[in-house]
Amino acid sequence: QVQLVESGGGLVQAGGSLRLSCAASGRTFTYYTMGWFRQAPGKEREFVAAINRSGDTIYYTDSVKGRFTISRDNAKNTIYLQMNSLKPEDTAVYYCAARGGWGISSAGYAYWGQGTQVTVSS
Repeated sequence: QVQLVESGGGLVQAGGSLRLSCAASGRTFTYYTMGWFRQAPGKEREFVAAINRSGDTIYYTDSVKGRFTISRDNAKNTIYLQMNSLKPEDTAVYYCAARGGWGISSAGYAYWGQGTQVTVSS
């Protein structure tokens, strides 16, 4: 079992930046691949970014490449999502999630945080 708590969401103007954090507790953090997902109103949850256990394998969905950066600090049991050049279409609830092994499908992630709202105004 691992518990995940996101923070750092908020309201920002288009072109601005936010950094999301996800603190993990419970089982050994370094066991897990970590991912960020988001869900906008009326839409399905979608993959945003993932980072493997050691941090040397990272993957982004195309719409955030070059703007978002995922990272992890295994000493602090925390992952981050630095979001730059934000667009109104980035507005969503952002969730962090954990899984064993590697993958980007939400179905493979066993543990989820409660989510943090990100709103980008135009």
